[in-house]
Amino acid sequence: MQAASAVEADPLLGGFEKGRTLKFKTKDSKPNEDDVNWWLALFKNLSFGLRLVVWLVVAGLFILALLRLRDWLKRSGPATLQAPDAPTHIGSLDIRPESLPDDIGLAARHLLEQGALRAALSLLYRGALSRLVHAHGVPIRAASTERDCLKLAAAHLPPAQHAFLAELVSAWQAVAYAHRELPRDDATQLCLRFEAAMAAPAGARA
Repeated sequence: MQAASAVEADPLLGGFEKGRTLKFKTKDSKPNEDDVNWWLALFKNLSFGLRLVVWLVVAGLFILALLRLRDWLKRSGPATLQAPDAPTHIGSLDIRPESLPDDIGLAARHLLEQGALRAALSLLYRGALSRLVHAHGVPIRAASTERDCLKLAAAHLPPAQHAFLAELVSAWQAVAYAHRELPRDDATQLCLRFEAAMAAPAGARA
């Protein structure tokens, strides 16, 4: 003991020094409780984060599916026959259905019998434009010309109906702009054929 004390008291010796070293744990080493708790917390938080991500992805896909379904229903649903923002007048002609008689052809014939050829053809042409816009869904606008109306109507009318419309437009232009007379029989035939030729498609509102 005296020898050990003498060694410790010797100033030439360094004395004791504390230090730490790293070493790998062996299979027989027992895990630290704090380390286990840290890993458990990590896995728990990671699991919650993954669940949150999955729910966000599912919610996003569900919303996307709803939007796609809405667009598909709009495209595949029954097309509206009346053009959006349909005009009330084409030029100076009032084409509102309520401004026209129920039987346009018959009313035009009465005008024709009174000698009012221009008024009769004007009524027929107005009625034709109204049927095109409100019954056949032709996208005619307020500034559309007779030529524009014929061109637009070609995609919406069967050939026979479009041929009648072309005949009516030609007669209207001849009387209204060229100030020519139209044979009485030709004008009468236009009146008689009007309702059948310009009838609304099945299931459409006139």
